[in-house]
Amino acid sequence: MAHCYYHALSSVRKWGGTPDDYLALHQWFDQSKAIFADPRHRALRHHAEGIFMLETLFGATITNSDGKHVPVRLIGEQHVLEDLGFIPSFADWGRLIAPQAWMLKGHRLDQPLDDTPPVEVPPAPFPIAA
Repeated sequence: MAHCYYHALSSVRKWGGTPDDYLALHQWFDQSKAIFADPRHRALRHHAEGIFMLETLFGATITNSDGKHVPVRLIGEQHVLEDLGFIPSFADWGRLIAPQAWMLKGHRLDQPLDDTPPVEVPPAPFPIAA
């Protein structure tokens, strides 16, 4: 789905209420579009841990405008399933990240930080779609 509002409409069809009952939860999943404006933004929250994090932030249930209690975890599962077709783990996303040399640079704790030259981060090897 392209926009959180459509996820919210889908939630209304499932559990009743109005889109405003669900919009904040769906927007939380897609806030990462602010830092990565293509489908890779989903790696940040579109996984099982992200669904449990949603529940931690918003509570176990919400009460929609029809007075119905709706489990937040089910709303999160709905969002991820609609976007991906299944619920991955973070490990599923992480396995797709190819380690780069700059990711492996460590710094000895017994050396002052200012003795270390800055690490150059290479540009992305592919264009980033808007």
